[in-house]
Parts: sequence; C-alpha cells; structure tokens
Amino acid sequence: MVPEKSLTIVGGGLAGSEAAWQAANRGVPVRLFEMKPCRFSPAHESPDLAELVCSNSLRSNELTSAVGLLKEEMRRLGSLIMAVAEQTQVPAGKSLAVDRHRFSSEVTKSIQSHPNVTLIREEVGDLDVEAPSIIATGPLSSAAMTQLLGRLTDSGDLYFYDAIAPIVYAESIDKRIAFMASRYQDGEGDYLNCPFDEEQYQVFYEALMKAEQTPLRAFEEPQFFEGCLPIEVLASRGDKTLLFGPMKPVGLKDPATGKRPFAVVQLRKENLEGTLYNMVGFQTRLRRPAQERVFRMIPALADARFARFGSVHRNTFVNGPKWLKPTLQLKNHPNILLAGQITGVEGYVESTAMGLLAGINGARLLQGLPLVVPPPESALGALVCHISASVSKNFQPMNVNFGLFPPPAKRIPKKHRRDAYVDRALQELTAWTQQL
Repeated sequence: MVPEKSLTIVGGGLAGSEAAWQAANRGVPVRLFEMKPCRFSPAHESPDLAELVCSNSLRSNELTSAVGLLKEEMRRLGSLIMAVAEQTQVPAGKSLAVDRHRFSSEVTKSIQSHPNVTLIREEVGDLDVEAPSIIATGPLSSAAMTQLLGRLTDSGDLYFYDAIAPIVYAESIDKRIAFMASRYQDGEGDYLNCPFDEEQYQVFYEALMKAEQTPLRAFEEPQFFEGCLPIEVLASRGDKTLLFGPMKPVGLKDPATGKRPFAVVQLRKENLEGTLYNMVGFQTRLRRPAQERVFRMIPALADARFARFGSVHRNTFVNGPKWLKPTLQLKNHPNILLAGQITGVEGYVESTAMGLLAGINGARLLQGLPLVVPPPESALGALVCHISASVSKNFQPMNVNFGLFPPPAKRIPKKHRRDAYVDRALQELTAWTQQL
C-alpha cells in the first residue's frame, strides 16, 4: 500500500540513494525505484545500488581542492555516500578511493534497512507530475525516462560521451618493470608505475593512433566531456600531448635507472585486496582486440589480463539554466525535482551532492516547508548556480571547481586563495544549516 504522502525517487545510483537517505531521515516515507536487476544499463553489471565504474571516482580528498571541499560539506550535511566511502576506503594517496563492490553493498544495506524507505525493483517509464518526485536516473537513463525528460523539458536529447578505463589483474603485471610510487613523494607510494623510454613510447603512440575504434552511430555527434577524454582522442592532438596528461612522468623516478622515465602509465588499486588495478586516465573507445594488442605494448603489461575493458557510453542531461530552479525543481513542473548528472553536473561526487539537495528539498516539498538553496559561496551552492544560472550559450556539464565560486570581496594573494575559499565556504554552510 502506497502511503498517502510519500516521495517517489526514480533511480538507485549515488544521487538517488543519497536523496532517499536525506528525505527518509527527515521523516518522509520514500519509494525508491531501481530497474536493476530487471534491466541493466550498458555500463553497469551489479544489482546493488550506487554502483561505481571506477574505484577512484570520488577523486581528491584534500580540503583545499574544490571536490575535497564539496565532500566535507556533504559530510557535515549527513551524507550516506560519504560515510560509506570512508568505511570502504582503499589507499590512493591524496584521493578518496573505495573498494567498489563493498561500497555498493554497504549503501544497499543501509537503504534497505531504513524504516522509511521502500526499495522497488522495477523500471519506471512515466510519472504523475502532480506528485512530489525526484528523477535521478543518471547519465544512462533508459529510453523511456529519456523520453519523459524530453517531454517534461520540451527538448530533444542533449548528451555527450563518456568513457571508462580498463582494469587489469594484479598478478598479470610485471613487477620487475613496474614500480610503486606517488608523484613527488619519497619512498613507496600508492600507484604502480609502468615506465617508458622514448623509443618504447613512440612505438606505443603509433600503434594507438592506428588502432580500431568502436564507431558511434551515424546520427550522433561525439561530444566528449573535456575532463574525461578517451586516451586516443587526447593522442590525436599531438604525439607529445599524452606526456602532459595521463602519461606525464614528472615527480617520478624509476628505481631501476635512478632517472625520470620518458613517460609512464599509472595503475591504481581497484579493490582493497589489491587484486585489480585501474589504468589511470586510460578511458577509451578502442575495440576490445585493439585494447588487448595496444595496451600490452605498455612496459610491465606485456602479459596483462583484463578484468574489464574500457568502453564508451552516452550521458544524458538537461539544459539546467533553461529548465531548473536553484532548488532543483523543474520550472514548469515544480513537483518534479532532478538529481545527479542529469542536472548538468559531472562526476560522482557532484552527482551525489545534487541528490543530497534534492532529497532535502523533496522532503520539504512533501512537508509543506519552504524549499532551500545553499549559499553560492559554498561548493554545493556554486554547483547549483552553474546548473541553474549559467549564462553560457552552450551549456555543458562541469566538475566542481573554484572558478564557479563568487570572487572574494577583497584581493587575496594567490597562495592563500584556496584557503580563503574553503574558510568562507564552511562558514556560510554552517550558517545555512542552522537555518534549515
């Protein structure tokens, strides 16, 4: 039996799970719909909620980084995703990386055990626009939900392409060649580094440029997110481009030679046991046979076995400044809120943050309370401003960054600027939470 007053949330990813947690903790009955395991998106394989495709998807944990600040704000707002991430963390230098499977499993247990949440395993194709609801179906929304979003916003598909990196088995990595280190750190670090000399790099680069790629459909134009470009797209910009991107050798010294390598491929632990390693920055749309052939040309990966190949998939999002209020309500359907990447943010942390705000406001909508908007000086508020008030003619998803924040009232030396942004953000967030 459906409660007379309940909040419907469609999508059990990070944003939907966070939204459900926030609303349920405010005493609101929640019906959370998740189509897995009845149906899976192209990038997902686990029936659990909040599935990640990369162990380091939560990125930097430093407070002086914009994403690190956003995570701290979410912790202070009682984020489920941040709490579980801390429980399932694996070593990754200054990044917050998690054991993906443990992470999703713990989120699922938390949601299923909450007395105010009913988890319903079925696909949703339509919604009552008069009933309070949150759409959090993610960047790989089903065809039915994509069509619904199109009807609600009176717009056609708006999309870009995102790619994920391969994962290799640790036992197949040649540890006689690869060495453990983190950039600029003394002693053993958190990354396995596969070093190249100049000749090895050139051979690898030429093979990469000739490798067969998975074709896109003829009627779709590739619009990749600049912060997550496929390795072959980066390489096409010049034979040295990779040396300033994912293959940069700076801050590393090969213990076998005592010198900095010409290039490196970094591998990061994918799980707590260290049996799997992710190829950092090697998201790709190469065909699988091409991935096996080309990536085995990487020193230390000649005998690599792949637990997961890289792939490319479509991401769906709406034109936020045109259709979204800063409360995350649709302007023309105020009972419908959006959460996650479909709002026009990029990244798991940012998507979760939108789920957090949508959950707070979804509960307040059902309770007849005024909806709230976080202060623009906070990381959460800066993101909301981007997706609801951006003046760009070509709106595109974006990760949180200090360029989205209002400038400080007075001039601050560059070396102190980030600290100033962080101090101001946390002060404003504290004042805001006291008003909730």
